[in-house]
Amino acid sequence: MSDKPNLEEVTSFDKSKLKKTETQEKNPLPSKETIEQEKQAGSS
Repeated sequence: MSDKPNLEEVTSFDKSKLKKTETQEKNPLPSKETIEQEKQAGSS
């Protein structure tokens, strides 16, 4: 075994065989408006 990885598989990889997927954010951060509303609701 050598220290260098074998890049043969990477260079011959065919991207056209991959399926197109849509990424969706599972836990999006709240907007500034939402944070302000929650602060006001908590203090009243």
